[in-house]
Amino acid sequence: MTSAESFFPTPADGADVETRRARAKEARLHDSTSAVGKARRGPFRPELWLNTRQREAARLRVFYFRGFDIVGVWIAALAAGALATDAPLLSARATDAAPFVVGAVVVLALLRSLELYRFAKGQGLLRHLVAVAGVVTGGGLAVCATGAIVHGGDAPWRAYGGWALATLATLGVLHAVWSSLIANWRRRGALTPNIAVVGATRHAENLIHEALQRRDLNVLGVFDDRLARSPSSVQGVPVLGEVDALLNHRLTPYVDRIVLAIDPRAEARVRDLTARLSVLPVRLTLLVDPRAVEQRNAVLEDLASAPFAPLDGGPTPDRRAFNKRLQDIVLGSVGLALLAPLLLLIALLVRLDSPGPALFRQRRHGFNQEEIVVWKFRTMRHEAADATASRQVTADDDRVTRIGRFLRASSLDELPQLLNVLRGEMSLVGPRPHAIGMKTGETESARLVADYAHRHRIKPGMTGWAAIKGSRGPMHTAAEVRRRVQLDIDYIERQSFWLDLRVILITIPVLLGDRMSVR
Repeated sequence: MTSAESFFPTPADGADVETRRARAKEARLHDSTSAVGKARRGPFRPELWLNTRQREAARLRVFYFRGFDIVGVWIAALAAGALATDAPLLSARATDAAPFVVGAVVVLALLRSLELYRFAKGQGLLRHLVAVAGVVTGGGLAVCATGAIVHGGDAPWRAYGGWALATLATLGVLHAVWSSLIANWRRRGALTPNIAVVGATRHAENLIHEALQRRDLNVLGVFDDRLARSPSSVQGVPVLGEVDALLNHRLTPYVDRIVLAIDPRAEARVRDLTARLSVLPVRLTLLVDPRAVEQRNAVLEDLASAPFAPLDGGPTPDRRAFNKRLQDIVLGSVGLALLAPLLLLIALLVRLDSPGPALFRQRRHGFNQEEIVVWKFRTMRHEAADATASRQVTADDDRVTRIGRFLRASSLDELPQLLNVLRGEMSLVGPRPHAIGMKTGETESARLVADYAHRHRIKPGMTGWAAIKGSRGPMHTAAEVRRRVQLDIDYIERQSFWLDLRVILITIPVLLGDRMSVR
C-alpha cells in the first residue's frame, strides 16, 4: 500500500463516482512517500476529504429537506381537503379549505421555529420523530379549532383526523430519510469539521490533546506567526508554516474553521492575525483557554458541531448561497439545453479550423483557493497552448486561430464553463477564475495586490461585475490587476440574487458592444 493509499482510505461500497474521483485527485495532491512527508501528516487522518465548497453544499442541503417537506405537507392537505369536500381543495369554498390551510401553515412554521432542521449530533431518530409527531399534533389542534369556528358541530372531524394521519406519515417518512442520510454523512466523516490552529501555544496543546480523546474533529495543521520559536509539531500535529502560508497552502481549501490559540490579552496580535486571515471564507474563533473540564468540553463541542444552515431570520449568507446555487442550476440547465446546437457547431468549427481537440482545459483557482479544471473552446494553436497563462494574450497574437479570434471577441469560448457551473465549481456570476500562476508582465498577478485573495471568498463566475464594467481579458499592468480585484471585491460585498440577474441580463449587450477588447 502506498503512502497515499494509507492516507486516503478506499471508498466504501456504494460511494458515488464523484467521491471516488475527489479522493483519487486528493490522493495525488497529498501523496508524499518520504519519511518527512509521513511525519507531517499528524494524528488526524480524515476518512473523507471534502473541500470547503463541498462542505458548504452539504450544509445547504437542509433547504432541500425543507422544500420536500413543504411539498409533502401541502399534498397531504390537498388530498385530505379533496376527501372532505368531494372536490379539489383549490376549488373548494374558503370555509372548507381554511382548516387544512391553517394546519399546513402551522406545521411548517413549527418545524422551522423549533429548529427541527438542525439535526443535532447525538439526537436519536426516535426522539426526532417524537418531536415531529408533537408538531403534527399542534397542527391538528389548529385544524380542529379552525373547523370548529367555521363549521361548528358540523365540522368533518374524520377528514381532520385523516389529514393528521397523512401529514404524520408523510413527515415521518421524510424525516426518517433525512436523519438516515445525515447519520451516514457523519459516520463517513463528511460532517466532521476540519480546523487549522494558529499559534503553537499551550492553548493549542490543550485543544489538540482533548480533540484526540474525542475524535469528532480533525486538526489538519498548526500555523504560527512566530515560526522561528515554534516546535515542529504540537501533540503530533505538524506546524506547517507561518500564518501567511495559510492563505495559499494546499490544505487551505479543506479548512472549515480557523482557531486562534493565542493569548486573547495580546490584543494587537489578535487584531493583526484577524485582519490577515479575514480574506478566507471560513470562521475565525479566538480560543480562550478554559480551565475546567466542563468548559473545555463546551468549547470543543462548539468546534465539533457541524450545524446545517439556519432557516430562520432574514437573508443570511447561507440563504444567499442557496439562492445563488438554485439560480445557477436552473438557468445553467436551461442555457445548456438551449445552446447545445451552438456548442456542437462551435466544436466542429474549431476542429476544422486547426488540428487539435475542440476543448481546452486549464487549472484555475476557485472558491477558497480550490484548484478546479475550467473548460473552454480552444482558441489557440494546439502546440502553442498556454495552460499557466504565463504569457497573456495581446492584439494580433500569433497563437490565436482564425475561429479563435471570433470566439474570444464574442466570449463564446467560455460557454463550456456551463458544465463547471452545473458541477458546482463555478457560478454564472462571480469573479472570473484566473489561471494558477498567471503572470502580469514578469510578476505573478496574485503578488501585485495585497487583497488579491479576497477574490476567492466566492465561487468564480462565467461573467461578473468586473466583466460588465470593462475589466475583462488579459491584465498587462499592475493598475489593471488592482482595478479588477477592486471590482471583484465590490461585487462580493454587494452580491444578491437580483444583482446576479442584472449582471446576466446586461452581459450579452455589453460584450457585443465592445468589439475592441482583447479577450
